[in-house]
Amino acid sequence: MVNIFAVESADERERFCSIAGLSMLTPEMVERSHADAHWILDEGDGTYARCSLWWTHAPSVPGQKIGLIGHYAACDAEAAWHLLQFACEELARQRCTLAVGPMDGSTHRRYRLLTERGTEPLFFLEPDNPDDWPEHFTGSGFSPLANYYSALQMGIERTDPRVSALAEQFAGEGVAIRTFDAAHFDEEVQRIYRVVSTSFQRNLLASPIAEEEFLEQNRSLRPYVRPELVLLAERAGEPVGFVFALLDWLQAQRGEPINTVIVKTLAVHPDYSGRGLATLLTGRLREIAHDLGYTRAIHALMHERNISRHMSETNRGRIIRRYTLYARKLEAQR
Repeated sequence: MVNIFAVESADERERFCSIAGLSMLTPEMVERSHADAHWILDEGDGTYARCSLWWTHAPSVPGQKIGLIGHYAACDAEAAWHLLQFACEELARQRCTLAVGPMDGSTHRRYRLLTERGTEPLFFLEPDNPDDWPEHFTGSGFSPLANYYSALQMGIERTDPRVSALAEQFAGEGVAIRTFDAAHFDEEVQRIYRVVSTSFQRNLLASPIAEEEFLEQNRSLRPYVRPELVLLAERAGEPVGFVFALLDWLQAQRGEPINTVIVKTLAVHPDYSGRGLATLLTGRLREIAHDLGYTRAIHALMHERNISRHMSETNRGRIIRRYTLYARKLEAQR
């Protein structure tokens, strides 16, 4: 017998978090996610599933009322089908017209599924999930809404004739590029936050993130940040772009020498979009990585229509992984 119940008590929140899902959860994280509802499916025989729903603070899309399904986990396809059908009915009752998932309330948190694994091992901070989970969504009437890619560049070349010319151009406009100051970690992340707040507004399903949450997310990365691999572009002391890269620490865990730089985030202020600042930032990053002895770069989690995808192709990035975000049209509930 399928039993789906709302998570309301402290004990139920603990149980909700104990179910293995896309990411580790704590009751405090669940509270901070500002979901409108949390649900557990329990068939009494060890069959289980969970999800949270967002409709009040979901991202906006013209002509649609979005409902999000996140904090997702399911032990098998049958449990997934029952849970996702229920979730869609609940969102439809809230007058949502499109269910999107998996997404933990925002693109600033965990979202999408790994759908094509390839042969390369996972890289540091890369999202992972059981291989059958994409079928949970497609088998429940969902179809791809957006596709994302990670690509591997073999060989990091230092010489790019565009970099010197772009550096001269932007220097003439008063734009300077410097490395991250780890001694003032929070202040530097706050500067990055100001660029993110403006540059990500046009992204698919974009929604704002509170500064404190952004700081908390990045504080967890502090032990792994190598300042030379985080570059900030500034004009008159104000940040106008950045590129944030990390080493692939999973190589060390596998007993391998670390030779790979992961380009995690690249963003420029809208006033500088399409003017070459992103090319300059990534070109400088390649120069630094090359001089430090790194030979490979992973361009991580790029949206299929993002400029970073084009830049990756320009630098001979070979797709090694694919990820998908799903959506399902909802019928109005009477």
